[in-house]
Amino acid sequence: MAGLKKRAKGRVTKMFSVACGNWNNSANAGVFNRNFNNNRSNSNNNYGFRASDYIFKPQISGEKSGEIGVTFPVGKTTKSAKSVTTKNSHSYNYFLNINNLYDAYLSARKHKRNKKAIFEFEKNLGLNLYSLKKELEDLTYKPSAYRTFYVYEPKQRLIVAPNFRDSVIQHLIYNYIYDVFDRSFIYDNYGCRKLKGTHKASARLQNFMRKHSNDKYYLQLDIRKYYYNINHNILRNFISKIIKDERIVNLIMLFVDTVKGIGLFVGNVLSQLFGLIYLSPLDHFIKRFLKIRHYIRYVDDFVLVGLEKSEAHILKSKIESFLKDELNLELSKFRIANIKQGCNFVGFRTWKRVKFIRKHTLHNFSKAVKLQKEASIISILGHAKHSSSHKYLISKLEEHKCHNINIKKE
Repeated sequence: MAGLKKRAKGRVTKMFSVACGNWNNSANAGVFNRNFNNNRSNSNNNYGFRASDYIFKPQISGEKSGEIGVTFPVGKTTKSAKSVTTKNSHSYNYFLNINNLYDAYLSARKHKRNKKAIFEFEKNLGLNLYSLKKELEDLTYKPSAYRTFYVYEPKQRLIVAPNFRDSVIQHLIYNYIYDVFDRSFIYDNYGCRKLKGTHKASARLQNFMRKHSNDKYYLQLDIRKYYYNINHNILRNFISKIIKDERIVNLIMLFVDTVKGIGLFVGNVLSQLFGLIYLSPLDHFIKRFLKIRHYIRYVDDFVLVGLEKSEAHILKSKIESFLKDELNLELSKFRIANIKQGCNFVGFRTWKRVKFIRKHTLHNFSKAVKLQKEASIISILGHAKHSSSHKYLISKLEEHKCHNINIKKE
């Protein structure tokens, strides 16, 4: 049975039939069946799951005669989100609107006004924007070649810099799809999202740790070369389940297929969003099927808090299988440790009552002070602001008599 049933307070419940199988053994179950017969501490791996099930966040509202009521929370949306989801209804016309192109240009030039490429684009701004509009209208737009370079902090990475006109298109796409997908992400996904970030992720982890006794454990995992191993076909499938207009999907995939077959370039604004979309099914798998209440993720680094040691090993095995089978990804490292030992996450060494920046960051700060690198000093001080390391760093500045550096002693 398929249909839509409206509920109070703006909720929509979708009803669908469960195709064959039983609830006690998922080996005999249909695609949407799950094994609810075992609790999460059981090492039994009998769970049926498809990553594509959880692009949206369904809430199981009831079971009756082989049917499940799944509620898709509508929630509050911004003005831009409403225009995408209701007025335009995933319409390609959004990309042909010159006002939307102009907004994308403003986003692309932010903090980059002194770049020569932007100056050249702005000399004939109207002509350039209408040229992009025409290419999008004729479906002839193609990204230009990228400029590539390496960065070495904290480790070597290949970074790509798109042509400015391509940055405008990337921001146009980003402005269109961010709110649509953001509503499907779990709350405790802190990487590359508005109103999130490392400071809030660290504070949230510390809050989780305080909810458990010191004899509990945490499981911390990291994905091997995450961005370089994102599968294009899997990503396209996730995007296509939300964006139904093939022209929009094809436009989005132009910035995915710049790398052939597998992997994404680091440095594109869209790569960050693609990274969020690709691992969202993992978040829902951990929260909904492994039933982990205190779970947090920042890009490809994630932590499960409040576990028994034996349980942590079982969960690690299940997560590893899910990553391999559903997302073609592998773990690079993991750590199972007692909560009282602290956790090294998002640049901080975090305990229940105290938090410090990493030793490597302290070393970099000492080097920056000696060389009088003002930008590096201010950056590290900003990072350490909400940690117990901040006062120590200020004292190091005073010790070296760096009075010419403009900082706030908080």
